[in-house]
Amino acid sequence: MAPTKPGVKPAPKASIPNGPSKSPLAHLPPAPGAVASTAPGKQSWESLTNPPLSPWVLDAVSSMGFAKMTPVQASTLPLFMANKDVVVEAVTGSGKTLAFLIPVVERLLRAETNGARKRHHVGAIVISPTRELASQIHSVLLSLLAFHAPSASKDTTDPSPQITPLLLLGGTTSPAQDLKTFLQRSPNLLIGTPGRLNELLASQYVHCTMDSFEALVLDEADRLLDLGFKETLTKIISRLPKQRRTGLFSASVSDAVLGSLVRTGLRNPVKIAVKVHTAKREKRTPASLAMTYILATPSQRLVHLQRILSPTSSLFSVTTLPQKTIIYLSNCASVDYFAHLFPSILPGPKAKTGGYHIIPLHGKQSPKIRQTNFTEFTTSTSPCILLTTDLAARGLDIPEVDLVIQIDAPTDPKVFLHRCGRAGRAGRKGLAILFLSKGREEGYIDFLEVRKTPVVPLALQAETYTGDTEPTEEEVKLVVDKMRAVVLRDRALHEKGMKAFVSHVKSYSKHQTTSIFRVKDIGWKDLAESFALLRMPKMPELRAEGVEKVELGVEIDMATLAYRDKVKEAARLAANAELALNTAPEPHQSEGAKKRKRTEAWSEKADAADVRESRREKRGKKREAERQSKMAPEEKEKEAEWKELVEEVKRRRKEEEGKKGEMSFDATGLD
Repeated sequence: MAPTKPGVKPAPKASIPNGPSKSPLAHLPPAPGAVASTAPGKQSWESLTNPPLSPWVLDAVSSMGFAKMTPVQASTLPLFMANKDVVVEAVTGSGKTLAFLIPVVERLLRAETNGARKRHHVGAIVISPTRELASQIHSVLLSLLAFHAPSASKDTTDPSPQITPLLLLGGTTSPAQDLKTFLQRSPNLLIGTPGRLNELLASQYVHCTMDSFEALVLDEADRLLDLGFKETLTKIISRLPKQRRTGLFSASVSDAVLGSLVRTGLRNPVKIAVKVHTAKREKRTPASLAMTYILATPSQRLVHLQRILSPTSSLFSVTTLPQKTIIYLSNCASVDYFAHLFPSILPGPKAKTGGYHIIPLHGKQSPKIRQTNFTEFTTSTSPCILLTTDLAARGLDIPEVDLVIQIDAPTDPKVFLHRCGRAGRAGRKGLAILFLSKGREEGYIDFLEVRKTPVVPLALQAETYTGDTEPTEEEVKLVVDKMRAVVLRDRALHEKGMKAFVSHVKSYSKHQTTSIFRVKDIGWKDLAESFALLRMPKMPELRAEGVEKVELGVEIDMATLAYRDKVKEAARLAANAELALNTAPEPHQSEGAKKRKRTEAWSEKADAADVRESRREKRGKKREAERQSKMAPEEKEKEAEWKELVEEVKRRRKEEEGKKGEMSFDATGLD
């Protein structure tokens, strides 16, 4: 049963069961020592009586395939639907979205039944840290409201209580467009990211009054603070009435985060912690999710990636590939780069035995491309791989994700749990694999154990898997050569690879667990080969490490490496020709003359600077002449007087400074 007093922390010893789910990983055993239990009868949706759920909500959850409530829903709904603020910490994939949407919807409809709905008055707000998560929450809400006839009809003339949601995302529409939509539709439930919500609420036409506003929900609450939204959240909350219900939901809520968020407006909240207990230890992940690791160097990870995703991998049935796979990298540049290279080492959609479609997703893509790629991945009916950063680590409920691979460990340990949690959701079997290097990085395994997110060797978890043997040098070389062959086709890819390598090193240097992940322990040649680099980049901050002197054994004349883009290649050739013309050595030059020629670059730069300064002066004089020509005689006369006054002030100031200097000199001479 849900707690009835503040401070009670129920922790049901249960997985998150929603019935069996067919998965290519179904033949894998559960995590060692895991206890998989079925939901007790008292967790049926009909068991909620104070207050009870509306009949249409019962029809909705039944039609959506949720026969029983999950522990987090059974604990949260009675409190949040009543008059309690809640802080909910529950394992990823445990049904948190419905745990706050159902109470919000029920409260709004109940409030409209008791009083007439006012136009342009907001009844509830759901805040999400990312556009993707906000879009997903909005989608789940629409699926729920499809069973509520007045809300589904969207008939504004219908006097029946109804929910009118509005999705607010920065980058997709302008604030003016959002305000126009708000005024036209008069929504009572807003879902969005902090920035755009704050802009809308700042309008004088948007009202959040005590008699109309019911609830505020912060989803992935700790992430909202991590992304620096604290100031924006404070502004939003300052515009809301204090007499409201507030709910914070996340897979991890630390005491520090809770203390910071409580100050943002919770009133005597009840903390609900729903976790999974095993025979030996407590876990913060679902029992249906197997979390494993492989020890390998960066270049060896590519071979392991081939083995794991091979159609003949013993991790999956012979005829089945993982439907959806998410591969995490540390930075946006690496996602961009490897999206071009991985098709050369992984089977593609046209392969005889089947293969994968690779989709990149990261924060530096335009909102339109991000939304398109995310939708493509979530709706795909064929095996595909989402290559992404931590952008897709939080809250997103992507259906049928069987496999999560972390090529790079997250810089923030808290994100590890959220990354793994994209698989094994709602009782579906899932597998998460983390790559670590041998040596100091093995300390991360003990670190995760302390954080109650234990990992085991992949071979121990999946006894039938035989691909955990260490890749040979020949296997590594074959994979690296395939990727380098792709890079050699386009100079732009070479440049992307250099940028990705540098971004990776910078990200690695920012690990919060600095005693485990140390830059000085990096094997530079092996890391460069894992990026299929043709030569090492120049990194001044790592010059002491000797990075630039590392030989990769690739013989290539970089001047001959061309862009596939004909326009860019023509521009490069033209620039090279001009450079050769300007730096061509004169005939019969002595060695001393050649050396002086090489060092003339500095003086040439100085001369070029002088030329630029001269041009600026000429442009300034020209603009001044044009301005003078447009002035009336009276204006010219006033300006002349003003200039004379300025000159007089300057002259007097110089005279005063001169007198002070003389006095000082005289005083010195008297001593």
